[in-house]
Amino acid sequence: MQQKFKSDVLIAGGGLAGIVTAIECLLGGKSVTLVDRDTPERLGGLALWAFGGMTLIDTPVQRFMRLKDSPEIALRDWIRFGELSEHDVRPLQWARHYVQHSRAEVYDWLIEKGLKFMPAVNWVERGLRGDGNSLPRYHVIWGTSQLLTRRMIELMHRAKTAGRLTVLHQHEVQKLETTNGAVSGVLAINHESGRPVDLAADVVVLAMGGINGSLEEARANWIKGRPLPTTMLNGAHPHANGKLHHLVAELGGQITRAGEMWNYSAGVPHPKPHFDGHGLSIIPMKSALWLDHTGRRIGPDPLVAGFDTHAMCQRVAALEKPYAWHLLNWRIAIKELALSGAEHNQRIRDCQPVMFLKETLMGNHRLVHQMVSESQHFLVDDTLGGLAAKMNALAGTQDVSAEVLQQTADAFDANFLLGDKLHNDEQLRRIEHARHWGPDRWRTCKPAALQAKGSGPFLAIQTQLITRKSLGGLQTDLQSRVQDGNGQPMQGLYCVGEAAGFGGGGASGKRSLEGTFLPGCILTARAAARSIIKGRDL
Repeated sequence: MQQKFKSDVLIAGGGLAGIVTAIECLLGGKSVTLVDRDTPERLGGLALWAFGGMTLIDTPVQRFMRLKDSPEIALRDWIRFGELSEHDVRPLQWARHYVQHSRAEVYDWLIEKGLKFMPAVNWVERGLRGDGNSLPRYHVIWGTSQLLTRRMIELMHRAKTAGRLTVLHQHEVQKLETTNGAVSGVLAINHESGRPVDLAADVVVLAMGGINGSLEEARANWIKGRPLPTTMLNGAHPHANGKLHHLVAELGGQITRAGEMWNYSAGVPHPKPHFDGHGLSIIPMKSALWLDHTGRRIGPDPLVAGFDTHAMCQRVAALEKPYAWHLLNWRIAIKELALSGAEHNQRIRDCQPVMFLKETLMGNHRLVHQMVSESQHFLVDDTLGGLAAKMNALAGTQDVSAEVLQQTADAFDANFLLGDKLHNDEQLRRIEHARHWGPDRWRTCKPAALQAKGSGPFLAIQTQLITRKSLGGLQTDLQSRVQDGNGQPMQGLYCVGEAAGFGGGGASGKRSLEGTFLPGCILTARAAARSIIKGRDL
């Protein structure tokens, strides 16, 4: 027998965007049914595992650090770095909305909800030629995105007065139902019982994430002319597979910028995978040398993290073999090794400021030992010759000769033979630039020879491209209403978060200023809820 539910609002997807939409709609007096494909303990989606970095404009933390930011400055950076044009009408609208309202609708709103930010702002995505963030904007939420997500889940359940909230776990939307041309609900399948479920609603909000959880979908939408590696790891949520995007397209909705993605260049197979092909993203160390499959330094321009992730991904994807090597020593590893997400940022995730400060100042030996122990892709040896042998054993080739690896290290170390005043290497210039900013200085080594006495042992990390977020999605207006082919709202249908390209079907364009994703989920969700509560579609 088919189950039936009726509510004012049906939300498809239990990630951050869906949960925030539910909170706001419940507080506005609406009844809500939230349908999530995953198990109860994984409610929250990718946000439950994310690090929690957010690009925010003109905040108290920035002002405390004497940073003079403004929506006008941020918008110039956003448009230039994302390469948006006047033809990108909806994305530009959302970009303006973001820079104008991120302070009040994200920063202040989260503070009101009892969350805190770390008292420092990081400078990411500076651009290869200074064309990215013109000043630091990357705020880190204390407790990571895991605490944020759990707090939002708590608030959602607290707002369910008079039984107005129904949460259905392990339910997958199979079809969008329409009545007289308006979306009026969905047909779902209960994966526990195998029974169909009819979910009627006055409005439907799509919050199912992007497409990068499906490598097949990512490949199908890859932009022609951009290098595509033969293998990739999956760093997204496997249920973010694009199926609902296609259902909307069949009804006349517009998918835009589907080929624009925010992937990462340095992934390793997750030592404790949650699903097949699960990858773990390393935040590339600025002081590590990037090598190709033969052990030669990638050039002529070196790869250095923190400047242009989009460009780094394209260069890694264009390599002869679908992986690169990071060559470093123990001194670099304990200072600079970091991994994306809450799972491997224990001190921030568990709100341990004293231990966080200690590991920042003294070196995070714990994390390095953990990864060397858990991942076969982290190799350690006292000599470069021994390291070359281990690199070949892991790759199953004889591509790396000990002589070439030694030459690579010697050529880099030659920069230091005549003193730091005569450095003439682009990687060293970028490192020095990064170290001018205090928070980056704490996490970036002072340049030194790779083979300097007391810096060993040596490490090599084999990495490859890893999928992460979709920059494109269903086109939406500033009320988060899905647009049809004529640019008109589809009655009864909203879309929020990554499914909407974080607003407008691709608000970031080709590049994100980084940290625009969690705030994008919150901003689009709150916009949708405001529209629904005002009865625009009822």
